[in-house]
Amino acid sequence: MKLAIAYLSLLVFPLMCGGNPDTIEYATDAVEETAPAMIDDKVASANFEAQTEQKIIKESHLRYETQDLDATYQQIISSVKKNKAYVQSDTEGKDYNSLYRTITVRIPNANFDAFLADVGKGVAYFDRKEISAQDVTAEFIDIEARLKAKKTLENRYLELLSKATKVSEILEIEKELSVIREEIEAKEGQLKYLQNRVSLSTVTIEFYKKVANAEKATVSYGSQMWNAVKSGWNGISSFFIGLLHVWPFILILVAVILYIRKKLKRKNNP
Repeated sequence: MKLAIAYLSLLVFPLMCGGNPDTIEYATDAVEETAPAMIDDKVASANFEAQTEQKIIKESHLRYETQDLDATYQQIISSVKKNKAYVQSDTEGKDYNSLYRTITVRIPNANFDAFLADVGKGVAYFDRKEISAQDVTAEFIDIEARLKAKKTLENRYLELLSKATKVSEILEIEKELSVIREEIEAKEGQLKYLQNRVSLSTVTIEFYKKVANAEKATVSYGSQMWNAVKSGWNGISSFFIGLLHVWPFILILVAVILYIRKKLKRKNNP
């Protein structure tokens, strides 16, 4: 549609201006040159979109209860080997009423769904199940384009450097080259980091087993009595220590009481 409008505009406008055959011929030539360029741009754009692979970062976090920590761990490791993944970190420990283990796995993007299916076998329900997919295609393309532009600029400065004759010019160009190369390395690092996150998905698996509080279960009746005796003795000790802090007031109170009693005796025995 746009091509047709452009063609008519370039043909009609010269006719309105006087119908000069030379002008019409020039306009026709312009359309013939413009049309293939517009078509080429559309084809190039379509090819670029078709060739651009979508870049998706996939992540998941799972948490669930199990009755056998070792069996669950072996199931996960088996799935890791099956899906060509690797264990990035492995942590285990104990909290108030459970034993737990947390494993972080990096897995090829293509095996992400299959790995989750394997890990979820036999799980009655998940306390937590999060799956996210972040599209970073635009960011990836932007970094690649900026990197390409920086490398082109670097080549131009290298050409200038080869032609420079003055020391001042050489130093100035080398200074600019140093800055550009730092920017190139930074972009390459960003691209590498992004590619790593895209090619390898991250799955964090936390599984646990509930256990009784061992400390309460092993305390005997005799131990409880001894603890009560110690607690009572500590209470008495604290009481006497408290009295020591207020002994001047106690002394004054005793003296007042003795004085009052002495006065009362004298009053009753004139």
